[in-house]
Amino acid sequence: MSGLQDFVMLTLVKAAPLIFAALAGVICERAGILNIALEGQLTVGAFTAVAVSFATGSPLLGLLAGVLAGALVGMLLGVAATRFGVDQIVAGTGINLLAVGGAAFGLTVVFGQPGASSEVPALGSTGENVLIAFAFVAALLLHVALYKTPWGLRTRASGENPRAVRSAGVDPRTVRLIATALGGALAGLGGVYLSLGELDLYSDGMTAGRGFIALAAVIFGRWTPFGATGAALGFGALAALQFVLQRTGVPSELMQALPYLAALAALTGIAGRARAPQSDGVPYTE
Repeated sequence: MSGLQDFVMLTLVKAAPLIFAALAGVICERAGILNIALEGQLTVGAFTAVAVSFATGSPLLGLLAGVLAGALVGMLLGVAATRFGVDQIVAGTGINLLAVGGAAFGLTVVFGQPGASSEVPALGSTGENVLIAFAFVAALLLHVALYKTPWGLRTRASGENPRAVRSAGVDPRTVRLIATALGGALAGLGGVYLSLGELDLYSDGMTAGRGFIALAAVIFGRWTPFGATGAALGFGALAALQFVLQRTGVPSELMQALPYLAALAALTGIAGRARAPQSDGVPYTE
């Protein structure tokens, strides 16, 4: 039983940042924005949280700063896509590159060393557990918000038929901009979990492609909060499995690759045919 409990707990630890990022993807894609920048938002959230915690000695301020930084990066994507008509894949890729490079540069500026920060005041095991629980609360809240509120109706309509939203007197570009900010905040919280919850530092590459795995979870979950959360749990279980089976003789490289192979399966359609929101990734112009 102890081994099973350890596996379940490790699954939750590995799944939590994926859930936050996957929920961010659901919000954005439901509104019609293809959020390739999840990886960059995780990175910015993780680095900003550590930098502020280091400067202030308060992990709570670090948490708030990480969430705010993620929201600002989300808004950057939203502005580029809605106000300037930049291709969303190009904008997201550029943000990812900028985030990784900016965090690497920030390490030398703030901590005076490349590669990794020094240890900073972190949230501890209690804070980590609170964030894990909040990931599931966030999924429930997002489900209610998307399917039971006027905001959710406008958001989903902006991803399906933005012209109908406009004919109702609402600017779908504004709806999309708000969605990218909220999504960025959630992804930033996922980054905070990585740097101040699971660990107590930031290191280059610590997001390790989780933003792209989260995108696969969105597809596996058919663009729904509960579905994406379940898919993220599945990816978390695969990540945990490598630690459980590391003594069985299975090559560690294969076990480490399992979450990425599953994500590749989703992105290439093995997960089954699923219809994305009709206007997902399609710019809206008047």
